[in-house]
Amino acid sequence: MNDNKVLDIQDKPPVGKWLALSLQHMFAMFGATILVPQLVGLSPAIALLTSGLATLIFVVVTRFKVPAYLGSSFAFIAPILAATDTGGIGSAMIGSMFVALVYALVSLLIWTTGSDWIMKVLPPVVVGPVIMVIGLAVAPIAVQMASTIKVEGNPEPVYNLLHFSAAIVTLAAAIICLMFFRGVVSLMPVLIGIIVGYIYSAAVGIVDFTAVVKAGWIEIPAFLVPGIHYDFVITPTLLAIMVPISIVTISEHIGHQLVLGRVVEKDLIKDPGLNRSLLGDGLGTLLSGFLGGPPKTTYGENIGVMAITRVYSVYVIIGAAVFAIGFSFVGKLMALISTIPQAVLGGISILLFGIIASSGLRMLVDHKVDFGEQRNLVICSVILVIGIGGASIHVSETFQVGGMALAAIVGVLLNLLLPGRKNETLADEATE
Repeated sequence: MNDNKVLDIQDKPPVGKWLALSLQHMFAMFGATILVPQLVGLSPAIALLTSGLATLIFVVVTRFKVPAYLGSSFAFIAPILAATDTGGIGSAMIGSMFVALVYALVSLLIWTTGSDWIMKVLPPVVVGPVIMVIGLAVAPIAVQMASTIKVEGNPEPVYNLLHFSAAIVTLAAAIICLMFFRGVVSLMPVLIGIIVGYIYSAAVGIVDFTAVVKAGWIEIPAFLVPGIHYDFVITPTLLAIMVPISIVTISEHIGHQLVLGRVVEKDLIKDPGLNRSLLGDGLGTLLSGFLGGPPKTTYGENIGVMAITRVYSVYVIIGAAVFAIGFSFVGKLMALISTIPQAVLGGISILLFGIIASSGLRMLVDHKVDFGEQRNLVICSVILVIGIGGASIHVSETFQVGGMALAAIVGVLLNLLLPGRKNETLADEATE
């Protein structure tokens, strides 16, 4: 068979090609998917397991018509940390489940009224700056992880040059992967950066392999279930921290559907419909939150793999999901992931958080948002300062909203209330 031949969405590739492509897709999402739980204190095994399960749910809900992979969402890093601070890690999981509920409600509205309204509520001038906030607000976390370590008896992290060198090596490897390689390799800078940084860290003696030695080859992931591991307690503050971020992730979902539609040459917004794809994303996030994993989102890396290989088969995506589920039960591998030094995670986060912020800026450029117009300047400026500055509103001791959640809400309100609103939507520009 000609390797350059296009395999359409519902075509079944030969077994050998299916295995190779499925592994490519699995590795394309692997680094980013396990990085999120490492940063917020969740289990990488659960994150990997739920990414596979969420993808299978998504494929079924979209009637096997959308070849998209669901991985861990970076938009929720800061909200999960904030929710954990207010009520423990269980609070973050409850918040994640309510985000899924928002997806379901929006999906229902789109099903009954069409998708034009949500495109207009979430224009690039709002979504772009909020995405920038997501990357820039957590930038200090990346720098601290890359350059400091905890020392017994010292309450504050202490700068350590050896650990910082591991972060630099990690960052350099990821940058080289992005800049000097082509094809599938260029789509895996996170995974390759972590691997190179880990090897360097082991060589300089800052990796502790004790957990790997003690781990079994096959282990059940450590689930985090409501009613068993934590009480299902809902607070207004919890909802205010997590739910507004769905404004960003829904926008991200729409953008990925538009780009994927261009790649596979089909209008996925109409068939199977944005309502179905968003519902599939929401159900995947619901299951993930119930089992103790981070919220999910479709991954651009996997869209990139399809664009390069010209194989759009949904069965390849299913294969990647099955591999992810299988890998989550390999105890030695999950233990190895848990030994990744903080500096390595910090080094890759410097690049990744920067890319997130830059993608928001890129959205503004791609959609030709005119900052000569005072309206656009005001909306963008207010979103950036509120989000990065950490502004918050305290209505009572039990309710407060701030940071990027407040920035997203204010951005939407300003867009709706300020005069001179145009009919600009995310659909106006749908290329990578």
